[in-house]
Amino acid sequence: MAMKEEKYVAYVGTYTHEHSVGIHIYDLDVKTGKMEKRRVINITNPSNLIVSNDKQFLYSITDEGVKSFRILMDGDLEPMNEQWIGGMRGCYLDVDEQNRYLFVGGYHDGRVSMLHLEENGLVGEIADGIFHKGVGRSAADRSSRPHVNCVKVTPDQQYLCAVDGGLDHVKVYQIDYNRGKLKLADIIHCDLESAPKMIRFSLDGKNAYVLNELANTVDVYNYHIGDRGPEFERIQQVSIQDENNEYASAQNMEFSQDGKYLYCSDGGTDEISIFEREDGSGLLKLICVTPISGQFPKALAILPDNQHFISLNHESNQICTFKMNYEKNYALMDREPINIDKPNCIYILKL
Repeated sequence: MAMKEEKYVAYVGTYTHEHSVGIHIYDLDVKTGKMEKRRVINITNPSNLIVSNDKQFLYSITDEGVKSFRILMDGDLEPMNEQWIGGMRGCYLDVDEQNRYLFVGGYHDGRVSMLHLEENGLVGEIADGIFHKGVGRSAADRSSRPHVNCVKVTPDQQYLCAVDGGLDHVKVYQIDYNRGKLKLADIIHCDLESAPKMIRFSLDGKNAYVLNELANTVDVYNYHIGDRGPEFERIQQVSIQDENNEYASAQNMEFSQDGKYLYCSDGGTDEISIFEREDGSGLLKLICVTPISGQFPKALAILPDNQHFISLNHESNQICTFKMNYEKNYALMDREPINIDKPNCIYILKL
């Protein structure tokens, strides 16, 4: 009896101020990297989206707040409801493993929002909201105001990391699931004017990785929960380029599905850098820097085959697919680019 072929879809969120109208749904062949567009879901500026752990619901940023969709058997999306987040338009989403709360990061107003999720997947009322306060190194610089670039629940599900690029730190909040509250538990102080952009954790949960937009570096931390709460110890800092480049601007960071490689995109040099993660220590070693044949790789994704990766080139309005050769440490574009207006984020789902 033949094995059933695995099917995947890719959801691509876009800015809709040009010709795009929302979330593009692609049928994805993970063995070849081929993407075929199926349809577009109408929604304003879905700049970030996330799928629940049970794979039943998709949540998206929209101008008016956040919007929920039911994921149908074939990967199509059925609109459910919409909620205001208590501030300006968000830029990043995350959910806890049990789909109890939706967390929203606000770049424009420096706000972290926490919204109830109902058992049927609907987005409920605001549970908690915290505005970051203060200024970075230069009070006259607009970018030194609070800007929450990313929110990520820790692997143990106890804390929420809110990456603030304006204040140069990551605030770590304890999540009170019963009361629906966030309480500051720790602050990771990043280098001044580094502008932290994103945080990711290793598959084993022992390491945290912080991507810094202006410094164009990745900070590697040991992570564990001690007697006094979460503890982050920086053990390494690596540049995402072979050499210093004044135009560098780190944008996105994702692990391969097997957790062995970390990919980082650079919107200044239009390249993707690939690191090998040392098993055990969690330290990184740069093995490859690949031009993305486009402009401003705003987001990226590594396919489940661990061989192909996708670059969303925001300014040149393209999605490009590459195949990685780990033995010889190089990557090549594997098929013709796909034209799409202002791609901003991507989520790959196994049906």
